[in-house]
Amino acid sequence: MKRILFTLCIVLVVATTSMGQKSQKSLWPVSSEKPNKHQLEQIERKYGMFIHFGINTFHDMEWTDGSKPVESYQPTAIDADQWIKTAKDAGMKYVILITKHHDGFCLWDSEYTEYDVANSGNTTNVVEAVAKACKKYDIGLGLYYSLWDRNRNGDVKDATLDEAYNNYMIDQLNELMDMTKPITEIVEFWFDGGWLKENDRWPVARIYETIKSREPHCQVGINWTIGLPENPDHHPVYPKDQKEGYPIRYFPSDFRLGDPYLPVANDPKVFTHDGKKYYMPWESTVCISQRWFYNTTDTTFKSINELVKLYEQATAQDNILILNCPPNREGRLRDQDVALLLELKKHIQLPE
Repeated sequence: MKRILFTLCIVLVVATTSMGQKSQKSLWPVSSEKPNKHQLEQIERKYGMFIHFGINTFHDMEWTDGSKPVESYQPTAIDADQWIKTAKDAGMKYVILITKHHDGFCLWDSEYTEYDVANSGNTTNVVEAVAKACKKYDIGLGLYYSLWDRNRNGDVKDATLDEAYNNYMIDQLNELMDMTKPITEIVEFWFDGGWLKENDRWPVARIYETIKSREPHCQVGINWTIGLPENPDHHPVYPKDQKEGYPIRYFPSDFRLGDPYLPVANDPKVFTHDGKKYYMPWESTVCISQRWFYNTTDTTFKSINELVKLYEQATAQDNILILNCPPNREGRLRDQDVALLLELKKHIQLPE
């Protein structure tokens, strides 16, 4: 009898584990050569704003290394209302906020690190403020999160550190969703910095399942999404070099990224994983000036004609444009950004 009970317990454990794995895989994309419901929603959004803001804003640098003093982040204000109202007035459908860049500095009060706004010169929870403004102006909320974290996981060559850091990321992603869910939905997660490690060292499936189990409509993308047939982890594969059937470097994911590049004519849409085909639109992320983060030397802006051409190329073929407009050290979008966005709206055909 004991042997029978022991055998039944083993069978139950195996069956439960198998069901759990099957349940999680049910969250993965379904093989298709056409966009699914939530991809169509993303395509219909078409146009949005990238908001690069963080500790880099105060050092005239695009990438800092995670060692800048937390006190050096000291905006005089956080005018999230102005950021989101500008996006709304410009005809944009959503924004993507940098929550944590490569430096590891978090724009919310994270339980899992001291390198965040709660210990800085301005303790405003920027993620929460932006979420509230998105709700107020009926704008979609997207969140950028860097996989690479030079403060928390600087030694990327040491694979023995992966498990602890992977758990850290999942904890923070759940924290971001816990914080924003009572306020508004997250329409997109934009991940960056994956090229520092081999693709199979990132917990891509776990990240995807964590998000989709809570926000099934949310689109998930990882920068430099596509590999080469002879090397699925090749970096980078530019839009001009991508072809139908090329492998998805980070699977599962919902759309392609490769900033700041634009799609080419006859942009391919169908890519492969494990012998199956998946539709993936392209999202272009481009600076309205020259830098991602506010920089005192960044004074050259694209002209209206340049922006019109950029919009037309980026949004053709069922693709999406995200235009970067970095808030300054006073926590406001620059006057030039606002003026250009409102002028651009007059020249382009925006979806209702």
